[in-house]
Amino acid sequence: MKPDPTAFAESTLQGQLMPPHLALNESRTEFKRANMFDACHVGVVLRAVLFVESVVGVAAMFSAAEPLDWLMRFSLLTGGVLPATLAWLIAACALKVHLARFKLAGQWLAGIGLGTLAGLYGCGLLGFMGLLQPAPWFSSAAAGALMSGMLLAGLYWRARARTPAAVTARLAELQSRIRPHFLFNTLNSAIALVRAEPLKAEAMLEDLSELFRSALADPQESVTLGHEITLAERYLAIEKIRFGDRLQISWSLDADSMAARLPPLLLQPLVENAVKHGVEPSASGAQLKISTQRRGSSVVIKISNTTPNGIGQRGNGLALANVRERLLLLHDVQARFQTIYENNVFQVRLEVPA
Repeated sequence: MKPDPTAFAESTLQGQLMPPHLALNESRTEFKRANMFDACHVGVVLRAVLFVESVVGVAAMFSAAEPLDWLMRFSLLTGGVLPATLAWLIAACALKVHLARFKLAGQWLAGIGLGTLAGLYGCGLLGFMGLLQPAPWFSSAAAGALMSGMLLAGLYWRARARTPAAVTARLAELQSRIRPHFLFNTLNSAIALVRAEPLKAEAMLEDLSELFRSALADPQESVTLGHEITLAERYLAIEKIRFGDRLQISWSLDADSMAARLPPLLLQPLVENAVKHGVEPSASGAQLKISTQRRGSSVVIKISNTTPNGIGQRGNGLALANVRERLLLLHDVQARFQTIYENNVFQVRLEVPA
Protein backbone atom coordinates (compact mmCIF):
# COMPACT_ATOMS: atom_id res chain seq x y z
CA MET A 1 0.00 0.00 0.00
CA LYS A 2 1.41 3.39 -1.00
CA PRO A 3 1.82 5.96 1.72
CA ASP A 4 -0.56 8.88 1.70
CA PRO A 5 1.54 11.96 0.75
CA THR A 6 -0.90 14.30 2.48
CA ALA A 7 -0.70 12.40 5.75
CA PHE A 8 3.08 12.23 5.44
CA ALA A 9 3.32 15.98 4.88
CA GLU A 10 1.04 16.70 7.82
CA SER A 11 2.91 14.33 10.13
CA THR A 12 6.37 15.66 9.29
CA LEU A 13 5.60 19.37 9.22
CA GLN A 14 3.61 19.83 12.41
CA GLY A 15 6.51 21.46 14.30
CA GLN A 16 7.04 25.13 14.86
CA LEU A 17 7.33 27.12 11.65
CA MET A 18 9.50 29.72 13.35
CA PRO A 19 12.58 28.96 15.49
CA PRO A 20 12.00 29.67 19.20
CA HIS A 21 14.80 32.23 19.43
CA LEU A 22 13.30 34.20 16.54
CA ALA A 23 9.87 34.13 18.18
CA LEU A 24 11.43 35.35 21.44
CA ASN A 25 13.27 38.17 19.68
CA GLU A 26 10.07 39.15 17.92
CA SER A 27 8.23 39.16 21.24
CA ARG A 28 10.85 41.41 22.80
CA THR A 29 10.77 43.76 19.83
CA GLU A 30 7.00 44.00 20.01
CA PHE A 31 7.11 44.58 23.77
CA LYS A 32 9.46 47.53 23.29
CA ARG A 33 6.89 48.99 20.90
CA ALA A 34 4.03 48.46 23.34
CA ASN A 35 2.76 51.72 24.80
CA MET A 36 1.73 51.79 28.45
CA PHE A 37 0.09 55.20 27.88
CA ASP A 38 -2.44 53.81 25.40
CA ALA A 39 -5.42 55.34 27.19
CA CYS A 40 -7.30 56.33 24.04
CA HIS A 41 -9.87 53.54 24.33
CA VAL A 42 -13.37 53.86 25.72
CA GLY A 43 -12.90 50.70 27.77
CA VAL A 44 -9.73 52.03 29.39
CA VAL A 45 -11.42 55.34 30.26
CA LEU A 46 -14.46 53.61 31.77
CA ARG A 47 -12.34 51.25 33.86
CA ALA A 48 -10.08 54.07 35.05
CA VAL A 49 -13.01 56.25 36.11
CA LEU A 50 -14.74 53.32 37.82
CA PHE A 51 -11.55 52.41 39.69
CA VAL A 52 -10.86 55.97 40.90
CA GLU A 53 -14.47 56.54 41.92
CA SER A 54 -14.46 53.24 43.83
CA VAL A 55 -11.37 54.31 45.77
CA VAL A 56 -12.93 57.71 46.50
CA GLY A 57 -16.16 56.06 47.64
CA VAL A 58 -14.32 53.80 50.09
CA ALA A 59 -12.16 56.68 51.35
CA ALA A 60 -15.26 58.78 52.03
CA MET A 61 -16.61 56.06 54.32
CA PHE A 62 -13.85 56.63 56.87
CA SER A 63 -15.10 60.12 57.76
CA ALA A 64 -18.86 59.60 57.28
CA ALA A 65 -21.13 58.91 60.24
CA GLU A 66 -24.25 58.01 58.22
CA PRO A 67 -25.20 57.22 54.59
CA LEU A 68 -26.36 60.75 53.79
CA ASP A 69 -23.12 62.18 55.15
CA TRP A 70 -21.18 59.66 53.02
CA LEU A 71 -23.12 60.67 49.91
CA MET A 72 -22.37 64.36 50.50
CA ARG A 73 -18.65 63.70 51.01
CA PHE A 74 -18.50 61.37 48.01
CA SER A 75 -20.19 63.98 45.80
CA LEU A 76 -17.80 66.66 47.06
CA LEU A 77 -14.71 64.59 46.34
CA THR A 78 -16.05 63.51 42.95
CA GLY A 79 -16.32 67.16 41.94
CA GLY A 80 -12.53 67.38 42.06
CA VAL A 81 -11.42 63.81 41.44
CA LEU A 82 -13.44 63.12 38.28
CA PRO A 83 -12.19 66.18 36.31
CA ALA A 84 -8.64 65.44 37.47
CA THR A 85 -8.90 61.80 36.34
CA LEU A 86 -10.26 62.79 32.93
CA ALA A 87 -7.53 65.40 32.57
CA TRP A 88 -4.88 62.74 33.30
CA LEU A 89 -6.42 60.35 30.76
CA ILE A 90 -6.63 63.06 28.09
CA ALA A 91 -3.03 64.08 28.70
CA ALA A 92 -1.83 60.45 28.61
CA CYS A 93 -3.68 59.87 25.35
CA ALA A 94 -2.51 63.09 23.70
CA LEU A 95 1.13 62.63 24.72
CA LYS A 96 1.39 58.85 24.28
CA VAL A 97 3.58 59.07 21.17
CA HIS A 98 6.06 61.39 22.90
CA LEU A 99 6.00 59.54 26.23
CA ALA A 100 6.59 56.20 24.50
CA ARG A 101 10.04 57.43 23.44
CA PHE A 102 11.18 57.47 27.07
CA LYS A 103 12.73 54.49 28.77
CA LEU A 104 10.46 52.52 31.08
CA ALA A 105 11.61 54.36 34.21
CA GLY A 106 11.10 57.69 32.46
CA GLN A 107 7.58 56.67 31.45
CA TRP A 108 6.71 55.86 35.05
CA LEU A 109 8.12 59.17 36.29
CA ALA A 110 6.28 61.10 33.58
CA GLY A 111 2.98 59.36 34.37
CA ILE A 112 3.31 59.93 38.11
CA GLY A 113 4.28 63.56 37.44
CA LEU A 114 1.11 64.01 35.38
CA GLY A 115 -0.84 62.44 38.26
CA THR A 116 0.67 64.91 40.71
CA LEU A 117 -0.41 67.81 38.50
CA ALA A 118 -3.87 66.26 38.11
CA GLY A 119 -4.18 66.01 41.90
CA LEU A 120 -3.28 69.67 42.28
CA TYR A 121 -5.76 70.52 39.51
CA GLY A 122 -8.61 68.73 41.32
CA CYS A 123 -7.70 70.39 44.60
CA GLY A 124 -7.62 73.77 42.89
CA LEU A 125 -11.10 73.24 41.44
CA LEU A 126 -12.59 72.48 44.86
CA GLY A 127 -10.68 75.32 46.48
CA PHE A 128 -11.80 77.81 43.80
CA MET A 129 -15.44 76.86 44.40
CA GLY A 130 -14.96 77.27 48.15
CA LEU A 131 -15.80 73.61 48.83
CA LEU A 132 -12.46 72.72 50.38
CA GLN A 133 -11.01 75.13 52.93
CA PRO A 134 -8.17 75.10 53.61
CA ALA A 135 -7.03 73.39 50.41
CA PRO A 136 -4.87 70.30 51.16
CA TRP A 137 -2.36 70.83 48.34
CA PHE A 138 0.28 68.39 49.53
CA SER A 139 -2.24 65.60 50.27
CA SER A 140 -3.92 66.11 46.89
CA ALA A 141 -0.60 65.96 45.06
CA ALA A 142 0.35 62.75 46.90
CA ALA A 143 -3.06 61.21 46.21
CA GLY A 144 -2.77 62.13 42.52
CA ALA A 145 0.68 60.54 42.30
CA LEU A 146 -0.53 57.37 44.02
CA MET A 147 -3.67 57.01 41.89
CA SER A 148 -1.74 57.64 38.66
CA GLY A 149 0.77 55.00 39.70
CA MET A 150 -2.07 52.49 40.09
CA LEU A 151 -3.53 53.45 36.71
CA LEU A 152 -0.10 53.16 35.11
CA ALA A 153 0.28 49.67 36.56
CA GLY A 154 -2.99 48.65 34.94
CA LEU A 155 -2.01 50.17 31.58
CA TYR A 156 1.44 48.61 31.83
CA TRP A 157 0.06 45.11 32.29
CA ARG A 158 -2.51 45.73 29.56
CA ALA A 159 0.27 46.72 27.16
CA ARG A 160 2.31 43.72 28.24
CA ALA A 161 -0.64 41.40 27.73
CA ARG A 162 -1.12 42.66 24.17
CA THR A 163 2.40 41.75 23.06
CA PRO A 164 2.77 38.06 23.96
CA ALA A 165 -0.82 37.43 22.89
CA ALA A 166 -0.15 39.09 19.54
CA VAL A 167 3.03 37.08 18.98
CA THR A 168 1.41 33.81 20.03
CA ALA A 169 -1.54 34.57 17.80
CA ARG A 170 0.82 35.40 14.96
CA LEU A 171 2.59 32.05 15.26
CA ALA A 172 -0.74 30.22 15.33
CA GLU A 173 -1.99 32.20 12.34
CA LEU A 174 1.24 31.51 10.48
CA GLN A 175 0.84 27.79 11.02
CA SER A 176 -2.77 28.01 9.92
CA ARG A 177 -1.84 30.00 6.84
CA ILE A 178 0.60 27.43 5.49
CA ARG A 179 -0.93 24.20 6.74
CA PRO A 180 0.84 21.28 5.07
CA HIS A 181 -2.48 19.93 3.81
CA PHE A 182 -3.44 23.26 2.21
CA LEU A 183 0.05 23.78 0.79
CA PHE A 184 0.21 20.27 -0.65
CA ASN A 185 -3.20 20.54 -2.35
CA THR A 186 -2.44 23.99 -3.75
CA LEU A 187 0.86 22.92 -5.28
CA ASN A 188 -0.70 19.71 -6.57
CA SER A 189 -3.49 21.70 -8.26
CA ALA A 190 -0.97 24.12 -9.76
CA ILE A 191 1.09 21.26 -11.19
CA ALA A 192 -2.02 19.78 -12.77
CA LEU A 193 -2.82 23.15 -14.39
CA VAL A 194 0.66 23.99 -15.68
CA ARG A 195 0.22 22.41 -19.10
CA ALA A 196 -3.54 22.61 -19.56
CA GLU A 197 -4.11 26.15 -18.19
CA PRO A 198 -0.75 27.83 -17.48
CA LEU A 199 -2.28 31.26 -16.82
CA LYS A 200 -4.58 29.84 -14.17
CA ALA A 201 -1.67 27.96 -12.60
CA GLU A 202 0.39 31.16 -12.55
CA ALA A 203 -2.46 33.09 -10.87
CA MET A 204 -2.80 30.35 -8.25
CA LEU A 205 0.91 30.46 -7.41
CA GLU A 206 0.82 34.27 -7.24
CA ASP A 207 -2.06 34.11 -4.75
CA LEU A 208 -0.18 31.52 -2.70
CA SER A 209 2.94 33.70 -2.75
CA GLU A 210 0.95 36.70 -1.53
CA LEU A 211 -0.45 34.69 1.38
CA PHE A 212 3.07 33.62 2.35
CA ARG A 213 4.34 37.18 2.05
CA SER A 214 1.61 38.53 4.33
CA ALA A 215 2.10 35.76 6.87
CA LEU A 216 5.85 36.36 7.03
CA ALA A 217 5.73 40.17 6.94
CA ASP A 218 6.79 42.28 9.92
CA PRO A 219 4.02 42.25 12.54
CA GLN A 220 1.74 45.27 12.83
CA GLU A 221 -0.79 46.16 15.46
CA SER A 222 -3.56 46.63 12.90
CA VAL A 223 -4.34 46.72 9.18
CA THR A 224 -7.34 47.95 7.21
CA LEU A 225 -10.38 45.83 6.51
CA GLY A 226 -9.71 46.38 2.81
CA HIS A 227 -6.31 44.69 3.17
CA GLU A 228 -7.88 41.72 4.98
CA ILE A 229 -10.56 41.39 2.30
CA THR A 230 -7.86 41.28 -0.40
CA LEU A 231 -6.08 38.41 1.38
CA ALA A 232 -9.37 36.55 1.81
CA GLU A 233 -10.06 36.97 -1.91
CA ARG A 234 -6.67 35.48 -2.78
CA TYR A 235 -7.22 32.54 -0.45
CA LEU A 236 -10.68 31.85 -1.86
CA ALA A 237 -9.36 32.15 -5.42
CA ILE A 238 -7.04 29.22 -4.66
CA GLU A 239 -9.80 27.20 -3.01
CA LYS A 240 -12.19 27.98 -5.90
CA ILE A 241 -9.78 26.31 -8.34
CA ARG A 242 -9.55 23.29 -6.05
CA PHE A 243 -13.26 22.83 -5.32
CA GLY A 244 -14.80 24.30 -8.46
CA ASP A 245 -18.60 24.52 -8.31
CA ARG A 246 -18.64 22.98 -4.83
CA LEU A 247 -17.52 26.36 -3.48
CA GLN A 248 -20.09 29.09 -4.12
CA ILE A 249 -18.92 32.52 -2.98
CA SER A 250 -21.06 35.60 -2.46
CA TRP A 251 -19.58 39.03 -1.66
CA SER A 252 -21.44 42.06 -0.33
CA LEU A 253 -18.88 44.76 0.45
CA ASP A 254 -19.55 48.30 1.62
CA ALA A 255 -16.86 50.66 0.31
CA ASP A 256 -17.35 52.94 3.33
CA SER A 257 -16.29 50.15 5.69
CA MET A 258 -12.89 49.37 4.16
CA ALA A 259 -10.93 51.79 6.38
CA ALA A 260 -11.87 50.00 9.62
CA ARG A 261 -8.89 48.60 11.53
CA LEU A 262 -8.42 44.92 12.34
CA PRO A 263 -5.61 42.83 13.76
CA PRO A 264 -3.54 41.46 10.85
CA LEU A 265 -4.46 38.06 9.41
CA LEU A 266 -7.80 38.03 11.21
CA LEU A 267 -10.35 37.24 8.48
CA GLN A 268 -8.45 34.52 6.64
CA PRO A 269 -8.69 31.87 9.42
CA LEU A 270 -12.44 32.54 9.61
CA VAL A 271 -12.78 32.06 5.86
CA GLU A 272 -10.58 28.97 6.07
CA ASN A 273 -12.83 27.54 8.79
CA ALA A 274 -15.86 28.13 6.59
CA VAL A 275 -14.25 26.19 3.72
CA LYS A 276 -12.95 23.44 5.98
CA HIS A 277 -16.22 22.79 7.83
CA GLY A 278 -18.68 23.74 5.08
CA VAL A 279 -17.23 22.74 1.71
CA GLU A 280 -14.75 19.94 2.39
CA PRO A 281 -17.12 17.51 4.19
CA SER A 282 -19.91 17.90 1.61
CA ALA A 283 -19.97 16.26 -1.82
CA SER A 284 -22.42 18.92 -2.99
CA GLY A 285 -20.35 21.78 -1.59
CA ALA A 286 -21.55 24.81 0.33
CA GLN A 287 -22.31 28.49 0.02
CA LEU A 288 -19.96 31.04 1.55
CA LYS A 289 -21.11 34.62 2.12
CA ILE A 290 -18.92 37.52 3.21
CA SER A 291 -20.45 40.92 3.87
CA THR A 292 -19.32 44.23 5.34
CA GLN A 293 -21.52 47.16 6.24
CA ARG A 294 -20.93 50.47 7.93
CA ARG A 295 -23.57 51.36 10.50
CA GLY A 296 -22.94 54.78 11.97
CA SER A 297 -19.69 54.66 13.89
CA SER A 298 -19.36 50.87 13.59
CA VAL A 299 -18.58 48.35 10.88
CA VAL A 300 -20.29 44.96 10.86
CA ILE A 301 -18.53 42.02 9.22
CA LYS A 302 -20.33 38.72 8.61
CA ILE A 303 -18.86 35.44 7.37
CA SER A 304 -21.37 32.64 6.97
CA ASN A 305 -21.36 29.22 5.37
CA THR A 306 -23.97 26.56 4.84
CA THR A 307 -23.41 23.14 6.37
CA PRO A 308 -25.19 20.60 4.14
CA ASN A 309 -23.97 17.73 6.32
CA GLY A 310 -24.93 19.44 9.58
CA ILE A 311 -22.55 20.93 12.09
CA GLY A 312 -20.36 17.84 11.85
CA GLN A 313 -17.47 17.18 14.19
CA ARG A 314 -16.61 20.21 16.24
CA GLY A 315 -13.05 21.48 16.17
CA ASN A 316 -11.03 22.64 19.14
CA GLY A 317 -12.22 26.22 18.71
CA LEU A 318 -8.69 27.67 18.77
CA ALA A 319 -9.17 29.76 15.62
CA LEU A 320 -12.36 31.39 16.92
CA ALA A 321 -10.86 31.97 20.38
CA ASN A 322 -7.77 33.45 18.76
CA VAL A 323 -9.83 35.89 16.69
CA ARG A 324 -11.96 36.91 19.67
CA GLU A 325 -8.95 37.56 21.89
CA ARG A 326 -7.03 39.60 19.33
CA LEU A 327 -10.11 41.65 18.45
CA LEU A 328 -10.80 42.54 22.08
CA LEU A 329 -7.14 43.38 22.71
CA LEU A 330 -7.20 45.88 19.84
CA HIS A 331 -10.63 47.50 20.31
CA ASP A 332 -11.60 46.53 23.89
CA VAL A 333 -15.28 47.18 24.65
CA GLN A 334 -15.84 48.72 21.21
CA ALA A 335 -15.50 45.29 19.56
CA ARG A 336 -18.14 42.57 19.31
CA PHE A 337 -17.65 38.92 18.37
CA GLN A 338 -20.54 36.50 17.96
CA THR A 339 -21.12 33.05 16.44
CA ILE A 340 -24.56 31.83 15.39
CA TYR A 341 -25.68 28.45 14.09
CA GLU A 342 -29.23 27.99 12.89
CA ASN A 343 -31.00 26.42 9.90
CA ASN A 344 -27.77 24.66 8.84
CA VAL A 345 -25.94 27.99 8.49
CA PHE A 346 -22.96 28.90 10.64
CA GLN A 347 -22.19 32.63 10.92
CA VAL A 348 -19.41 34.65 12.54
CA ARG A 349 -20.33 38.28 13.19
CA LEU A 350 -17.73 40.93 14.02
CA GLU A 351 -18.35 44.54 14.95
CA VAL A 352 -15.49 47.06 15.11
CA PRO A 353 -15.17 50.87 15.18
CA ALA A 354 -15.41 52.49 11.74
